[in-house]
Amino acid sequence: MLRVDIRELQRGPVRTNGELAPDDSAFAGLDLALVGPVAVRGRLQATGDGEYLWRGHVHAVVRGDCRRCLAEVLSEVDVDVDAAVFSTDPDAADDPDYYPLPERAKAVDLADVVREELALAVQGHLLLCREECPGLCPRCGADLNAGPCGCSPAEPV
Repeated sequence: MLRVDIRELQRGPVRTNGELAPDDSAFAGLDLALVGPVAVRGRLQATGDGEYLWRGHVHAVVRGDCRRCLAEVLSEVDVDVDAAVFSTDPDAADDPDYYPLPERAKAVDLADVVREELALAVQGHLLLCREECPGLCPRCGADLNAGPCGCSPAEPV
């Protein structure tokens, strides 16, 4: 459940556990190469009149290329969201620390938080097929994971 009815929050915090499909509209325009659904879990609570706080965790698997040898890599991305604040206050609409809600919002939708946090995490996520990957030969381009290439070590690069 990633869309929470505000009336539920009047009774106390609400657990938010759910998934977004890799082709969900929340990820439109992002080049994330998601493999499988994005798992989301957390807790949403009211913190004041028209203000709501979500803390949670986002987990996804992305496909990309090893930054050293260009082999295809699957990598898990885990993001802890310490505080996402939603507000109906019109003054908060221009503040980047808030997710704006319409004044008479009926629900809080976590999809924008998931989109933003995942995009930021994947952008800084450097993929490696393995930590010891030697990469490609700078002279001939051979994959050094398969063994040494035929280039002479004495030749300058």
